[in-house]
Amino acid sequence: MKQNFTVRQGALDGVEAFLGVAEHRSFRKAAAELGVTPSAISQAIRTLEARVGAALFIRTTRSVGLTEAGVRFLSRAKPAFEELVAASTDARDLGQRPAGLLRLAAPRAVLPHLLELIASFSRAYPDVEVEIAASADLVDIAREGFDAGIRLGQFIEADMIAVRLTQPFPLAVVGSRDYLRRRQRLERIEDLRYHACLRVRRSNGAIAPWSFVNGNKAVEVIVSGPFIANDIPTTLAAAVAGLGLAQVPEPLAADAVKAGKLVSVLERFAPTAPGVFLYYPGNRQMMPKLRAFIDHVKSRAGSAAASKRHRVDPAARRQRN
Repeated sequence: MKQNFTVRQGALDGVEAFLGVAEHRSFRKAAAELGVTPSAISQAIRTLEARVGAALFIRTTRSVGLTEAGVRFLSRAKPAFEELVAASTDARDLGQRPAGLLRLAAPRAVLPHLLELIASFSRAYPDVEVEIAASADLVDIAREGFDAGIRLGQFIEADMIAVRLTQPFPLAVVGSRDYLRRRQRLERIEDLRYHACLRVRRSNGAIAPWSFVNGNKAVEVIVSGPFIANDIPTTLAAAVAGLGLAQVPEPLAADAVKAGKLVSVLERFAPTAPGVFLYYPGNRQMMPKLRAFIDHVKSRAGSAAASKRHRVDPAARRQRN
């Protein structure tokens, strides 16, 4: 059976007035401290006593004292009220300047690319602590208590605000030289049926298909192979070890390809991912620490773009000279 509950209104009404009178043993002095009239203090105390159900003060024309109920009320109300005031001060401080703990949820694959950004932000805002929870899961940042998340653009919910961290990039299919020497040559998407494909299991339990572009047509392929992981770095490491082919964001495989540990195949069928984004709920809920981080991200992105625009290719410089 459903029960009906009501929220008690005004549970703290009159408590500050009570504490003022109890401290000064005077309605007049309490009124002066709080910037109200003595009659307003008297009314607040009468209302509080009516709600509590007991007289809290003994009043005469010469003095004000506490009843036994008042003494008991004071012993518990004073520390509780002081704690509430302190809590309000702490919360107000976090609402006025970048400070406190900034919690971010991010895939483990992007962490190496975030460290320089985090380091520069920490130098700029030393009062903000940054905590990153690395997970392959598609985290509900509001429910899990995160300020923001980092994710591939195609996985961000429509009601989130997104700030670009990277440019779009291809999804590359890579394998070790040793593996490719032992297997049939790859020329078409259909040739994947003869290969060991390393797969990623998503947080919802489904195994992610591989994506390609064939002409102007997007193609998804269900692949098979001997190894399944729940994150891209593990899948990439398995490819380096020669277990099979992996489809990963090209920037993550770039170092291994440059070092000759991996070879990129099926490049003409590679789709383009929209890139990696910082995402967060609407601006009304934003704290200064998150606003500072967003501004820092945008500032660095703008600086990088300006640097790229002003970078002159050596060949072009020779032609001008």
